[in-house]
Amino acid sequence: MPLYEFLDNTTGEQFTKMMSISDREQFLNNNPNIQSVVCAPALISGTGYQKKQDSGWKENMSRIAEAHPNSAFAEKVKGKSIKESKISDVKKKHGLTKRGSYDMKGL
Repeated sequence: MPLYEFLDNTTGEQFTKMMSISDREQFLNNNPNIQSVVCAPALISGTGYQKKQDSGWKENMSRIAEAHPNSAFAEKVKGKSIKESKISDVKKKHGLTKRGSYDMKGL
């Protein structure tokens, strides 16, 4: 259930209550001297826990990347040097990274 901020107009007291939205509407109707205060919601910038990977796991990932050098996974895990990057660009330009049969009719 969400938290709502309220202001008592008679005493000037501001307080917080946890209730459903229907209970909030009923609470405001039953208490005309209380008004709801609009405030910015609290935002959570990040959740999650990233555990440091041990060397055995990194080694497995690098082996998988080496076995599939043209995959997106390999680019993410292994990274490429400038030389490897340029070679890869030339291969893509000439269609050499495609899998399957090649069209050799033009030769």
